[in-house]
Amino acid sequence: MYLADYHLHSRISPDANRSMTDVARAAVAAGFDELCFTDHVQPVMVGTNYRIPSYDWGALLAEFYEAQRAMGGQITLRLGIELGDAEMDLPHTEKILSDMPPLDFIIGSVHMLPEDWGCTNLYIFDPADDESAYEGIAAYLREVKALAEWGKFSVLGHLTLPLRYLNEYHGFHLTFDRFEEEVREILQILIDRGLGIELNTNRGRSPLPDEKWLKLYRSLGGEIITLGSDSHQAEMAECRIPENQALLKACGFTRFCTFREMKPVWHDLF
Repeated sequence: MYLADYHLHSRISPDANRSMTDVARAAVAAGFDELCFTDHVQPVMVGTNYRIPSYDWGALLAEFYEAQRAMGGQITLRLGIELGDAEMDLPHTEKILSDMPPLDFIIGSVHMLPEDWGCTNLYIFDPADDESAYEGIAAYLREVKALAEWGKFSVLGHLTLPLRYLNEYHGFHLTFDRFEEEVREILQILIDRGLGIELNTNRGRSPLPDEKWLKLYRSLGGEIITLGSDSHQAEMAECRIPENQALLKACGFTRFCTFREMKPVWHDLF
């Protein structure tokens, strides 16, 4: 079994504190073959409409090169980013990316509700009742669709992200079931553009997206898919990558992707 984690944050992200070297050492100890670091690049600050003027690509590269030197080829290391909320200001996003160094991989993701919802961070979105929550999910999916239509990334990250916070943190018991047509449309847009999705293992909790949506993606012809823990602090043993490879196989997939120089590299599921 080839073990790869394609959604990892280091101290280059504002919400993590581990060096890439420490992450890589933990991965080697856990038997991983490959990692891709995907630290946050956020053109619009989460929870606000403030346009961040620039990104420190030099710091990202320095951290990655240090990890490569320290590991000395013990594990395959790739460099990517998690590009958050690009759809909120596409011209500004493209300006931020204009001096981006060559990368292996980009996750496109949405972390907040749109400006008419106050740019609320999904992490703190705590609606009064189920219907208000579903209204927020509908607004979120409109943002995801806009991001998919732009399409300048490799895979769409954690499609059902609102459920992480609403269900796990705020005590709701919601699903995306009432949004099947919206999800289908987003998945078809991605497939038509040659893009993929990630199976976010959610740090060992309920995967994002779960089995229903993985099967729908596969039934539509979707094949490009990565696995990532979204780990900021947890050890590699908690990522449940092997169990989620088994989930992919149960959903009809025969292989999954890693990336090199923005192109998929295929690995069989066993």
